[in-house]
Amino acid sequence: MSIRSVVVFLLALAPGALWAQFNTDRLITIGRSALYYEDYVLSIQYFNQAILTKPYLYEPWFFRAIAKYHLDDFAGAEDDCSEAIGRNPYVVGLYDLRGVCRIQQKKYAEAAADYTRALRYDPMNRGLWHNRVFCRLRGKDYEKALGEIDTMLTRWSRYAPAYAMQADVYMQMKDTAQALKALDNSIAIDPYDGQTWAARSTISMAREEWKQAEEELDKAIHLLPKSGGCYINRALARYNQNNLRGAMADYDTALDLEPNNFLGHYNRGLLRAQVGDDNRAITDFDFVLELEPDNMLARYNRAVLLDKTGDLRAAIRDYSKVIAAYPNFWIGLQARAACYRRLGMNRQADADENTIFRARLMKHFYGTQPRLSKKQMRKRSDDDPDKYNQLVVADEEELQHDYQHDYRGKVQYHKTEMEQQPMYGLSLLPLSTEVKSYVAFDRSVDELNEKHLARTIYINNRQSTLSDRQAAAAFSYIDSLSAAIAQSGTTAQAMQLVLMRSVAYAVMQNYQAAVDDATTYLLADSLSVPALWHRAVCLWKYGLFVADAADTGAQQTKPSPDAELATASVLADLNRALSLAPGNAFLLYDRGCAYLQRKDYGQAITDLTAAISADERLAEAWYNRGLAHIWNNNKEAGIRDLSKAGELGLYQAYSIIKKYR
Repeated sequence: MSIRSVVVFLLALAPGALWAQFNTDRLITIGRSALYYEDYVLSIQYFNQAILTKPYLYEPWFFRAIAKYHLDDFAGAEDDCSEAIGRNPYVVGLYDLRGVCRIQQKKYAEAAADYTRALRYDPMNRGLWHNRVFCRLRGKDYEKALGEIDTMLTRWSRYAPAYAMQADVYMQMKDTAQALKALDNSIAIDPYDGQTWAARSTISMAREEWKQAEEELDKAIHLLPKSGGCYINRALARYNQNNLRGAMADYDTALDLEPNNFLGHYNRGLLRAQVGDDNRAITDFDFVLELEPDNMLARYNRAVLLDKTGDLRAAIRDYSKVIAAYPNFWIGLQARAACYRRLGMNRQADADENTIFRARLMKHFYGTQPRLSKKQMRKRSDDDPDKYNQLVVADEEELQHDYQHDYRGKVQYHKTEMEQQPMYGLSLLPLSTEVKSYVAFDRSVDELNEKHLARTIYINNRQSTLSDRQAAAAFSYIDSLSAAIAQSGTTAQAMQLVLMRSVAYAVMQNYQAAVDDATTYLLADSLSVPALWHRAVCLWKYGLFVADAADTGAQQTKPSPDAELATASVLADLNRALSLAPGNAFLLYDRGCAYLQRKDYGQAITDLTAAISADERLAEAWYNRGLAHIWNNNKEAGIRDLSKAGELGLYQAYSIIKKYR
């Protein structure tokens, strides 16, 4: 057979353009791959097609529910779970996910019913018990919550979160002695849970045991360094021990972490006013009033500060709004009268002073204004104007608990905290990053583009998520490429289109089809570096998905080929490409990534070092080499590399540096 005949035969076997030609299992697998790479809109497109093809299968409904959950479409995800349950009512994960969706919608009774149903099929699933107690707690069904916690502790006596939830129930029931006992039990089992230390501190603060509360919050902050609420509470504890400098530092940190925190801005404004930092205190109250324009206590505090700094007309405007809300607020009237008098507006000043004078004549309308201790605090909902200079605390101190589920992070798959940077490969989308400025260029790819392809091929290592419109356009583009391949007059022309379609399939997360097309292209041109490179990257991405799917023990669609075989094929393609283009920075980097994934740290460091020598601006190579050094027990070298990666714009490196320093 001629080469042209072989190509036409293989193209006929390759994945077709029309959806009817797709195997439903393959659609589900591709959709799950898109889920893994967090391209939720695209994954929904694949699951939609699977549902249209075989609406009686529960898997596409279930996976589409996961995608909707991550897009915050909790009602839609709940509906899809219900459809999946109607098709297979014996899968525990369906009730678990629907319960999570109902929790997000505050449907606690319905969520608890889901967990009760799931526990019929899996009575020893601790996570389901945990979530049902969470629902009881949030639904204020405290008696049932305590009963179920007792059952949990009978089965899992060393389960610290159960004691923490028990403490929360007792706190809601105002039994602080029992709550404290439960928290002590939780800490004895797991002293590294920051939320438990934070919860214990709330009891100490309620008892005005400020020093003990600060010590407990120190431990909570050590374990939860990015929890703004812990810094807010420690600031209150420090303030009540006259440690104003420490309190101010905590408010500053809390607002760095949570810039829109109301309590942080309000209380920092009061502290700044107390130490005479009036202008910056005004800035804090400006922010508070942007969040809550009707907060009269914040407005009065700002009026006092504007008065002190000489902006009398602005102070009068604020005083007037407060007086309109509280006509008997005599201190406000007196302050406004003083501002009028200083501006020479004697008629308005006389009116305010006469109002105060008449009130003093009538004991029934006389309002006392006692000086308040600076150590007093008010609830956020308390709008008594007499308490304008008191620090604010939350209305209810509620312990923080997370419901447990397998749908956080990258969908149903869990990744480690320290993830290596992905491979560079071919794409129809240009490289776009938030911070770093880097133009990925390779001569072999540039030569491809010089052949006047239908679209430009870029080098990219970021998988962009597609909108509905972009996904539809991409599907249409693949269809048009398939039609053009069928009508092409020469093998060379067909091959260009096949390679374009392979790249388009990769953009659409259909890595199996991308590999098939790349393989077809390589039959016609076995010396093509871009094709070998592209196939290696597609195999690697698909292998990651396969490996994580296997780790979860997913009983639904089990993808193939085997992950180890895919990794071996990746290395074979990259080795072949490097033999044709030695010294190519991207190929060396990608091979380093493959070795890093296999935990072959020595070979990974060698390849990444060679990639850096070829292109020292390749931030991802510095980053991955830093991880390789750390995982190879060479922390100092790893930190140096990560520092360089951060310098080149990969800001994620700094959080790892902080962790290991």
